[in-house]
Amino acid sequence: MKYLHAFAVVVSLATVAACGGNDTPSTPSGNTGQTYTATLQPSAEVPPVTGAESAGGGTVTITLDVTKDGSGNVTSGMATFAVNLSGFPAGTPINMAHIHQAAAGQSGNVVVSTTLAPGDVTLNNGGGSFNRSGVAVTPDIATQLMSNPAGFYFNIHSTLNPGGVARGQLVRVQ
Repeated sequence: MKYLHAFAVVVSLATVAACGGNDTPSTPSGNTGQTYTATLQPSAEVPPVTGAESAGGGTVTITLDVTKDGSGNVTSGMATFAVNLSGFPAGTPINMAHIHQAAAGQSGNVVVSTTLAPGDVTLNNGGGSFNRSGVAVTPDIATQLMSNPAGFYFNIHSTLNPGGVARGQLVRVQ
């Protein structure tokens, strides 16, 4: 019986040694996704939009998919954008769309571009939609966005309002 007990102890120690005795996994912890929305309003731009395009607006849904390492640090990120717009004058061109980093009422730097280019979207009837997928997001920005979505806003730009025609702070919904 003594030999059986000693054998069980040796097998247990060998199992711990084979596992490395380490609680920190070295493999990636996988992909995680979060969804954000924003209501896009000309009145939220800095300064607020006036004139013909001030009656427009819309929504954006942003899905951020990230990969994390074994320690939970973001190692890569990809975003998908779904934008719906209405109430703009017929023929309004949407020339750019992106995420900026700044609180409500402040202007900030572009941190994620949808890669929308002039001529890609024209609101022929004053409304329309566009989607962008596979947009790279740096690990640093993805981490900050996940921890403080209200510190970021999404906006669109038109020819008449090149500084921005409609804007909304991001809100996490999932």
